[in-house]
Amino acid sequence: MSAASGSSIETDANPGRRTLLLFIITSLTFGTAFVGIKAGLVDIPPILFAALRYDIGAAILLSYVYWRGGYWRPRTRSDLMAVAIAGFFLSGLNAALLFTGQQYITTGTAAVVFSLVPVVAPLFALVLLPEERFDPIGMVGILLGLVGVAVIVGLNSVSTSGESTVLGVTLVGGAAVAAAFGSVLLSRTDRSIPGLGMTAWALVLAAGLVHCLSMLVGESPGDATPTIRTFIAVFWVGVPATALAFPAYYGLIDRAGPVRANLISYTVPLVATGVGAIVLGEVIPLRTVSGFLIIVIGFALVERRNLKSEIRRLRGLPAPPEQDEEVVCESAPRG
Repeated sequence: MSAASGSSIETDANPGRRTLLLFIITSLTFGTAFVGIKAGLVDIPPILFAALRYDIGAAILLSYVYWRGGYWRPRTRSDLMAVAIAGFFLSGLNAALLFTGQQYITTGTAAVVFSLVPVVAPLFALVLLPEERFDPIGMVGILLGLVGVAVIVGLNSVSTSGESTVLGVTLVGGAAVAAAFGSVLLSRTDRSIPGLGMTAWALVLAAGLVHCLSMLVGESPGDATPTIRTFIAVFWVGVPATALAFPAYYGLIDRAGPVRANLISYTVPLVATGVGAIVLGEVIPLRTVSGFLIIVIGFALVERRNLKSEIRRLRGLPAPPEQDEEVVCESAPRG
């Protein structure tokens, strides 16, 4: 099941170089989003911060898809359903949990836990997509993903002193579950609107929902402290990490396909961890590195057939005739 894409494919002399550039841009923008979130949470209430991100991202993306023209707005009931699913699960609930959870854990840990999305999605697919079947090796991969999270939390965190770590991982894990569930639901819709247009409208919906949630929990714009750091953080997560990241991501799907595009789930944590250590002076816990490696192994087991096909393609060998590109996890926000 391939994700619909919203970017047109341009012909150029070095398509491989352009694909690599899109991969790097996507990894850097989504990865540094976690750092921007962590920095901004010092001065801005978490859910209000998420709403401000979507205010900016929605305004820019919606202006872009309108300027580009074509099929830029929902026209069918399936389009509206897709926007509603993406707006609530992939954006609204996802961001509320992610921003709140990042108060308690490092950027690298948050990005690693969030990389569970393509590992958890098959669990929902087993129930929601009857045609999807996973063999014992795939199920082992899913279990390894959960083991990776357990390693990140660590036995010493299950104590009074470690309650904040458990809470942070639980909230960010909830964001990953919301994204995984929403992406599987999204794959069931028969939408016609391209992915980027759908995302722009989903961010509009999410902005309204998250603002309402922010008010319900008692947050107020007066709670934010207007500092230079605040403005930089809001700008960064709203513009490069949203308005630039999504067009680059859908452009990557156009050029590389959803399987290779979704590999950014495992470059984003590396970027977030490294930049978090440099910019915020965060220490990278050994258990985060260990948990990440276990999650990557789990992902490789779940997606081993698709990855094997991609390796053959990179070597210039034809893919097996029975091997169709299957992606359970629809295009979703990465952070």
